[in-house]
Amino acid sequence: MIDLQDMRALVEVITNGGFARAARRLRVAKSIVSRRIARIEAELGATLLNRTSRGITPTEAGLEFSERAQRILDDLAEARDIVSCQNGEVAGRLRVSLPLSFGLRHMTPLLTALHAAHPRLELDVSYDDSVVDLLAERFDAAIRIGKLPDSTLVARRVAPISLIVVASPAYLEKHRTPRVPKDLSAHECLVYTGSREKQAWRFQSGGRRLSFFPMGRFQSDNGEGLIQAAEAGLGVAALPDFIVSDSIKAGLLVPLLTGYSLQEGAIYVVRPPGRIVAAKTRAFMDVVVEHFGAATTNKQTNDRREAQVAFLHATPPLGVPI
Repeated sequence: MIDLQDMRALVEVITNGGFARAARRLRVAKSIVSRRIARIEAELGATLLNRTSRGITPTEAGLEFSERAQRILDDLAEARDIVSCQNGEVAGRLRVSLPLSFGLRHMTPLLTALHAAHPRLELDVSYDDSVVDLLAERFDAAIRIGKLPDSTLVARRVAPISLIVVASPAYLEKHRTPRVPKDLSAHECLVYTGSREKQAWRFQSGGRRLSFFPMGRFQSDNGEGLIQAAEAGLGVAALPDFIVSDSIKAGLLVPLLTGYSLQEGAIYVVRPPGRIVAAKTRAFMDVVVEHFGAATTNKQTNDRREAQVAFLHATPPLGVPI
């Protein structure tokens, strides 16, 4: 009978494109992975991988066997999840996908606490701004920010996200402070390119709604790059409150156009579809919702007001409206 660990080794080798990457994923030596593949091939009497100096490629038999092996491993994992759900045990490997800036700034402490609270839980975390396919890449859950497109994923709304228009004090010393959205057309804007569609800054004040399409010489597909550019005085940026709040408190950035709001979706925690939710996935989703729930909105509002008042008193010549 073929060992389940040998099957897993084959799946990881084909999925990750080599023995070394599979070994890292499985946390074993490369030689152990090689022996496991050799055992399967000997048991089946077939070559599953073509080995050349340029790497490995699966044979047709290897692809067929790997696909069915993956189904067996998934069924076994689901069976274990059913049992763990019944006894409430949080165990196994939890694969989560997190946006880079939000994940590093806000999720790492939460994951650390989750890991400490459940000794049998393993965490496999991917920090990446790209929207991954949870089913194809076998993720248990993900954090998504913005507006969710229609899909089969199960989503829970965690907290609203607002954009704040900011610039550095050094930039504002050289350029007139914008007082209404149309003033931004005379400014160098820092443009986010991480979305498939061109993003507008959508302002709202009372019943008025205004859309502005930013243009500038500095563009980035990541919030960390934009915030560093803003702090360096390269231009005006519109960034989520969870990214800019610390820089505003430290006086590195100044909130602008505070009489207008920019609402930009929300934070969601999502999981693949299915009636059975593993205890590990439920634990992750619950702790995210609890931590970033209603308190998030209150904290963000207070942070913005404190930063605006502090800057007004510190540098009145800039005339920042509040």
